[in-house]
Amino acid sequence: MRGAAAQTAFSRRRAFLVTVGLGWGLYGGLGIINRPRYGTSRGLADVTRYIPMDALGWMWVACGAIAALAGLVVNCPRVQALGYVALAVPAGLWAGAFSAAAAGPYSEAIGSACGWGAFTIGVVLVSGMDDPPPPHLRKKVR
Repeated sequence: MRGAAAQTAFSRRRAFLVTVGLGWGLYGGLGIINRPRYGTSRGLADVTRYIPMDALGWMWVACGAIAALAGLVVNCPRVQALGYVALAVPAGLWAGAFSAAAAGPYSEAIGSACGWGAFTIGVVLVSGMDDPPPPHLRKKVR
């Protein structure tokens, strides 16, 4: 019986939250706070006029922690929705900032704008998906 309970408790959506949330936290801590790349700093110039790069890094860490913790909560779609918002906000900010930079003096930012924009849309799409039903509720293939 214990194996059946463990199987029904696993959720790909929650695993996505935990995995990407941990990645967001590490990206913020190691890639933004610790040593941001020149291209990242240059692409975010419009944002860093108002918000320091360290604060942006801590935003990634906080949003990652919120997403990862939301992924650990079972049977609470509202908390999981908050986790998906926490994943989408920094990626969307990056997409917008790099898009603005690409439209302006830093045309090389277009690749980052496309990547972050696609990832933001991917997070939104995954947030609306359902986990597949447990094996005993699936239709039998003939």
